[in-house]
Amino acid sequence: MGIIKAAVSAIGGGLADQWLEVYEAGDMGGSTVFTTGVPVRQGGSNTKGTEKTISNGSIIHVYPNQFMILTDGGKVVDYTAEEGYYKVDNSSMPSMFNGQFGDTLKETFGRIRFGGVPSSAQRVFFINTQEIKGQKFGTQNPINYFDSFYNAELFLRCHGDYSIKVTNPLLFYSEVIPKNADKVDFEDISEQYLAEFLEALQASINKMSADGERISFVASKGPALSKYMAECLDDAWKEKRGFEVDSVGIASISYDEESQKLINMRNQGAMMSDPTVREGYVQSEIAHGIGQAGANPNGAGAAFMGVGMGMNAAGGFMGAASAANAQQMQQQAAQAAAAPAQGWTCSCGAVNNGNFCSQCGKAKPAPAAWTCSCGAVNNGNFCSQCGKPRA
Repeated sequence: MGIIKAAVSAIGGGLADQWLEVYEAGDMGGSTVFTTGVPVRQGGSNTKGTEKTISNGSIIHVYPNQFMILTDGGKVVDYTAEEGYYKVDNSSMPSMFNGQFGDTLKETFGRIRFGGVPSSAQRVFFINTQEIKGQKFGTQNPINYFDSFYNAELFLRCHGDYSIKVTNPLLFYSEVIPKNADKVDFEDISEQYLAEFLEALQASINKMSADGERISFVASKGPALSKYMAECLDDAWKEKRGFEVDSVGIASISYDEESQKLINMRNQGAMMSDPTVREGYVQSEIAHGIGQAGANPNGAGAAFMGVGMGMNAAGGFMGAASAANAQQMQQQAAQAAAAPAQGWTCSCGAVNNGNFCSQCGKAKPAPAAWTCSCGAVNNGNFCSQCGKPRA
């Protein structure tokens, strides 16, 4: 028993008159992965048809992104991944129209042709080969993430959606679809796979951490995360069950309380290392104090007197802080102004401003290591420990 591809020109507009039965996929929504074939119109000559039996000579209509499987007594006897009209022929050998899946299905067909879903007679089934979207996920417990930028072990939670795609329909039919099922949505079978997905998600996020990705960039790394996930689940899903993760979309990321404190502290420290920011902070605090004194209901005069006394007491500190900030700002301005003129001297004696020598073409030497005031030795323009800029 097998199928023969029927020419469209021979089908014409009178399917029911020319053929015993015409079968198409049953209801196939956006999350449907498997459904049985149903007759769309009964042929007048098929008066002795048996229920759940595909009569010899019937036509099966396969639409794009559908994989059709023909079974006989529970055995997979033929299939096709190509759209079109197919005639059931009990005298035909398996035709195996592989379509987009190539010859990889032939080996799978040899392994499962005597298995599959039990059936009492000839049946036709359809598998959805489109991307199955909208599978929700969320991490119940925080996932640890070591961020080299913050030099700390942080913890995050994430929520979003993922999608799957069937890559080997025969294997998917044999290993995933419940026995005797007539219609399956992925949500019906996703509970176990969600647990495996979350386990792979943690492994993938840990791999992103090992690759040096900033924790704040995780939400924008959907394509990279999808690749990591596919690699983690390749054996469990693709090789053993015939489907894989197609895409991962992270809708939100949140940090636990301690991680958020560490991130805020590090960011505040990085900002305050800028003398311009520090000077602005000093001036705003003074202005804030004066504003509060003016709003004192117990008497602005007494409040301003207290401000004056406080200013006298703290004047030395404020003046020293502002002087230090001004000195650092002047140094930075001088360095910025002198940088283009300084350039670098090549071993051939030529002075250059670009990355390569204009005389001999040699590359600009890598910058020498420098020691930050915190004691860390660095090669870049910012300290890897405290974030201070290179002097």
